[in-house]
Order: sequence, then structure tokens, then C-alpha cells
Amino acid sequence: MIGHTDNSIDIQAPVGFVWDRTNDLGSWPELFSEYASIDILDETSSSSTFRLTMHPDEQGRVWSWVSERHWDKAALVVKARRVETGPFEFMNITWTYEALAADHTRMRWVQDFRMKPDAPVDTARMTDRINSNSAVQMRRIKERVERARQNVVRMADVPSNTKRGGDLRTLLAPSNAGTSAGFCGAVRLAPGERVSEHYHPYSEEYLFVAAGELRVDLDGVPVTVCAEEALHIPRNVRHRLTCTGDEKALVVFQIGPLAPEPHLGHVDTEPYPEPAAEGAADPASAAVTTGAGSEPVAAR
Repeated sequence: MIGHTDNSIDIQAPVGFVWDRTNDLGSWPELFSEYASIDILDETSSSSTFRLTMHPDEQGRVWSWVSERHWDKAALVVKARRVETGPFEFMNITWTYEALAADHTRMRWVQDFRMKPDAPVDTARMTDRINSNSAVQMRRIKERVERARQNVVRMADVPSNTKRGGDLRTLLAPSNAGTSAGFCGAVRLAPGERVSEHYHPYSEEYLFVAAGELRVDLDGVPVTVCAEEALHIPRNVRHRLTCTGDEKALVVFQIGPLAPEPHLGHVDTEPYPEPAAEGAADPASAAVTTGAGSEPVAAR
């Protein structure tokens, strides 16, 4: 007899966000209630070999084993198997993800296995256990993934991007908040400081000046925006931001919809105002860092 289980759950979050959260192996001890620790033994861009250790069971026994995972994010499929099988003759697992809507994902786990003749439980009983536990873990994952989309993010929580001028920070993005229609952030500009000219081929931008005074050059035409005023910047309109007041400007921006690929979201039309400060975050290497108009780069 071969054991077979097939469980799924719908999560109110974009498929890329669900994928990244559930395939971040380092977070599994928090994501799953059954795992005490995980040790990554080997990892490539599309696979990982790791040791999972469970919390002690009712008899105080601690179970641990080595597994390997191979993933194809384009196909939204993960294949896994136990390398150290323990009481199993074999254990093969397939995770699939289906985007039902922009903010609605179905996650499915299929497991095929067989217990060894001397295992403490037979295949039928293990099938019941896995079905019961999968439902528990899936509900836990759903709650944590959906709650992560509601986290409050502070300016200090995200890295600064100074590449194009100013102190720019992306606050809510696909990678950290599961946004599906755009992203938002803020930029601080000292008097005379500017964000170099650029445009967004796929996105509109909405600016709100929370403090200070700003000159926005729209296709070369200057527009003054003062504190507590807002400005809409259409697609393909070149724009440059300059702080023209005597105090620092704090500007909030929202950009949407997202470009098809992160590198397509922002087109520079002039040199950067100055080289990035030594040690400043590079948007290509940060999980939630972007230029003033590019879609954030996903963590994986």
C-alpha cells in the first residue's frame, strides 16, 4: 500500500508573496508549529538540502531527518523528498501554487509515501496523521502570510537607496507587504538636493509633499508643490524632484501598476546627481529597495 495525501488551502495574498514566504526555509521554525530548527546543508539557486528537527513528542523523543527540495518558480512547483527516510520507505512531496486572482492563491501539498514494516505506525495510520497535521499547518501558514500583509512598516525598517539622490525608502512593496497593484515609499531631500530625471513606462506616480517645498520638472516644465499638496505624474512623463525650500522635504510616493519586470519599471534620462555614498544599499541586492519608480526586487 502506498500512502497518498492531497491537501490545499486558499490564501488571500498574491501568488509571488505566498511563494516567497513559504519557500523561505530559514523561517520554517516560525511558519510551522512542528519544527524546532532547520539547518541548510547545501543550497543552489533552485535546490536545497537541509536537516529538519522537530519539537519533542509526547514521549520526549526528538525526530530529525535530511530532505532535499527542488523548485521551479516559473512553473510554481516544488518537488521534495526525504534523503534520510527514517520510518518511511520513501516520502515524496509536491507543492504547487495557483493564482486564482491578484490577491488569491491556492497552495496544494501532495505527498506519496510508504512506511517500513517495522515502523511504529502503518501506512494507513500515517495517512490519517498527515492529513490531520497538514490541515493544522496550512491554517497556521494562511494566518501568518495574510497577517504579514498588514504589518506596519517604518522608514527605519527598510534600507535607504541614495543612488539617484536623496534618501529614498520603499515601504510597502510586493516583497514585504504582498502588494499586487503597486508600491509606495518616501524620500527625504535636503535643500538643493534632487532625485535625477526618469520616467515610468508602465506606471503612474502620485506624489504627496508631507513637509518642505518641491520643484517637479515634468518634461522640462517646472511645477512647485508645497507641503500638504499632491501631484499626479502620468506614464512616460519625464520628471525630476528638487527640494527648493529652506528645510528638508519629505515626499511620499505611490507607483502603480507594477511593471512586468522590475528592471522595466524605471528609465533614467540623465546622469545620477552624485555617486552613491560608500556602504549605501544597492537596490539590486536588497529585498525591499528600489529606485524612485522601479518595482522592488524579490528576495528569491
